Amino acid sequence: FFDHRAPMSIDLGFGGDISIERVSTETTPDEPTPNEPVSGTLSKASLGSAPHDPSFYGSPFARTVPDRETIPEAGMPARYCERMIQDYHLLDYNERLNTSTYVNVVFEPEEERVAVMGMKINLADQTVYPSSFQLHDEVVNMLGHLWSVPQPADGQVAGAGCVGSTEATLLAGLALKFRWRDWYKKKHGLTDREVRGVYPNLVMSSMYQACWEKFFKYMDVEPILVKPSHKTMKVSGKELAEKCNDRTIAVVGIMGNHYSGHYDPIWDINEAIEKLNAEKGWQIGIHVDAASGGFIAPFQDGLPAWDFRCKNVLSISASGHKFGQSVCGTGWVVWRQREELSEHVAVSVSYLGGKGDSYTLNFSRPASGVYVQFYKLNRLGMTGYRELERNMMTNAKIIRAGIKAMRKDGKPRFVLLDDGDKHCLPVVTAMLNPDLELGYDDIRLQYVIAESHWYVSAYAMSFTNPETENKEPLFRDAPEGQTMFRIVVKSNLTAKLALHLLKTLESACEFLDEHSDNHITIKMKQRMQNQSHAHLHC
Repeated sequence: FFDHRAPMSIDLGFGGDISIERVSTETTPDEPTPNEPVSGTLSKASLGSAPHDPSFYGSPFARTVPDRETIPEAGMPARYCERMIQDYHLLDYNERLNTSTYVNVVFEPEEERVAVMGMKINLADQTVYPSSFQLHDEVVNMLGHLWSVPQPADGQVAGAGCVGSTEATLLAGLALKFRWRDWYKKKHGLTDREVRGVYPNLVMSSMYQACWEKFFKYMDVEPILVKPSHKTMKVSGKELAEKCNDRTIAVVGIMGNHYSGHYDPIWDINEAIEKLNAEKGWQIGIHVDAASGGFIAPFQDGLPAWDFRCKNVLSISASGHKFGQSVCGTGWVVWRQREELSEHVAVSVSYLGGKGDSYTLNFSRPASGVYVQFYKLNRLGMTGYRELERNMMTNAKIIRAGIKAMRKDGKPRFVLLDDGDKHCLPVVTAMLNPDLELGYDDIRLQYVIAESHWYVSAYAMSFTNPETENKEPLFRDAPEGQTMFRIVVKSNLTAKLALHLLKTLESACEFLDEHSDNHITIKMKQRMQNQSHAHLHC
């Protein structure tokens, strides 16, 4: 797909370049069209003496670099396109050894076929695909029941499938903003125009996910943030309530912050908000950001009420593609009721001869995520999800114990920061022991580990305040330059792999103990420069 009339010059990246031939994709009238699954999309001249149907690696495409700026004039065989993409992906890290994110990466062949089926279905077309939308509603009902939502009179729980938990939190936040606006307007005797000039706020922990930055910016809501201690990594109901005023649309409790897997005590927050509303005559509610914990907490015995059993919890959002085990891009929001909540974001749409309510920010979207979520809920059942939670928590315990046992010069090599072995996410969070005064930090450790194929996420204890755009300490009692790392134990991280990861971690520390900065590879240095501090979210 290049102009064959002139050679192509490639910048090699270290002071040199090379000139190579370009490949022509022009076709002649007697050759197959670009859509035919043969190599006839190449001109006979460009193929030379190569066989009529060469493999990709025997074709001229294998000795050229794709043009990144223009669409090719003519196409290529389907298997060549697939091979090119596979070669791009080959240079990525192995997704099954990526412990830095929460996103599910393992699928059965049957659910892969279900996902492909869903690619062809636009869920916005409720008239054309009513059965698929019924399947969507059934998933919402299942999740509502899982999270103890009050049973609606018509039997259908108020909620929506979304593109990840980001869209879910944006929708939940909008509903809360509009609910607050109606209340504030009546309380202060304002007109619609006047109340729109009042700047509302939302109160939550500084350990929020990226989706909330978008909410604050896009929806014009002031963030009021509470910084926890690095020793607990959770905020109390009292701390949140003290920051509220009559312009507060809601407080947010995080069921599994992405840094360390701690749960904010929703039960305690509920009591504090109940007391505050009674004293002030306000109507502040709680949104539970269960992006990671929504499919873990329900299967943990002995955990206090955190969901709709708490009177002031008005909405819950979750990522289906994390511990819900669905495909990337799956999210869910469930409201306590339609009245004064989901009705604020519902839009009645007439489309393709029918009429239906749309709750999502976007319109057209594939059914793949909903299909796979439905598949997983039925495939695993309550017992299956409970066993997954048990396995992940057990394997996290193995890693946590191994890290705790590592020592240097008679002192612990690491300080554990996560919430232990129960009532939290299957996440192991730690930092190199500051008392050792090592000549390297957790971010450098991350990239030495990466040389052995594993990817572990490290970052500084800082964040960018969405209101001021200034970098600030993440915690009230730790410097912003202090680093830490986390290991997310997903369903595919088995006990055997956990032991290998521990050996890799130990070997990486020993390497850094013995080698100077000159032994850090160029690639590692470049990555460390790009990640001097990072606010990781997925």
